[in-house]
Amino acid sequence: MRIIRCFIDCRLAPGLELALPETISTHVLRVLRLEPGDIFHLFNGDGQDYPTEILSLEKRGAKARIVSCTGIDNESPLRIHLYQGIARGEKMDWILQKATELGVSAITPMISERTEVKLDQERADKRMAHWLGVIRSACEQSGRARIPVLHAPANIHRVGGGQQQGFYLQPGADQRIAGLDPVPSSEIALAVGPEGGFSERDIMQLQSAGFKGLSVGPRILRTETAGIAGIAALQSHFGDC
Repeated sequence: MRIIRCFIDCRLAPGLELALPETISTHVLRVLRLEPGDIFHLFNGDGQDYPTEILSLEKRGAKARIVSCTGIDNESPLRIHLYQGIARGEKMDWILQKATELGVSAITPMISERTEVKLDQERADKRMAHWLGVIRSACEQSGRARIPVLHAPANIHRVGGGQQQGFYLQPGADQRIAGLDPVPSSEIALAVGPEGGFSERDIMQLQSAGFKGLSVGPRILRTETAGIAGIAALQSHFGDC
């Protein structure tokens, strides 16, 4: 039986009664046709699911009561930080959605030499709010109770692996995921270029930050395919698959 899950940005606890926000009310009442007495799950990113009972229908929404809480243990032991070259429109949404479903722990939209999307501060703020909504919706669908951290867009010269092992995806790179030796640590930084790929200057910058080239196969992949393929392969070899 499918569990209906909705993200809500507030403190949750068993016994708490609350008025559901309009977005959640519309979804569970008008779209899913739930009624008083029905149960669905709320979560706020703290690692718990909160089974919640609809108490009553109101003109502007519904009232509900949290029945209990259940720990959700489905996070990958491999913590992947995706540095994604910003892609245009729905491509970026698709990347964020699938990366979240595949279990990344953090995402940084990255600006590199060939990035075509230009973001001033106002547009960046709007994009960040939209992208966070995409990530939360992907958590609802995939059953994750932890929300991947979404960092503000960063220029490639500020990208660094830190204590993580860092890799950048590049066609023709000698290293393949299946042949990584030694096995990657529990934290990996994975950099993916925009539609035009990484420039030579980008690669020099990544290499100076400790990143190594990595190939996901003999074919050239689009930006919306490359990162997802890389994440899936890393999870398959070293994560929770």
